Amino acid sequence: MSRISEEQVKHVAHLARLAITEEEAQMLTDQLDKIITYAEQLNELNTDNVEPTAHVLEIKNVMREDRAKEGLPREEVLKNAPEHQDGQIKVPGIME
Repeated sequence: MSRISEEQVKHVAHLARLAITEEEAQMLTDQLDKIITYAEQLNELNTDNVEPTAHVLEIKNVMREDRAKEGLPREEVLKNAPEHQDGQIKVPGIME
């Protein structure tokens, strides 16, 4: 018995704006069923003494101190801009 139907695969493909053939839908249905079956095996594991973790390795974000520093001169930045006006970079409008 399949845990996912071909109709569900086609529905998800439609939502993702993917055009798939009948053969692809059948292949994806079979593959996803195998993935779901494998994932269900994980539910059989005894995890009573396993602490919840966000990552299997102890990793911390190492960040530098945030310090303000001098930026590029305005003239240098504006000479690289395709268009500028009144000391500002001019970009196309996105709102009417």
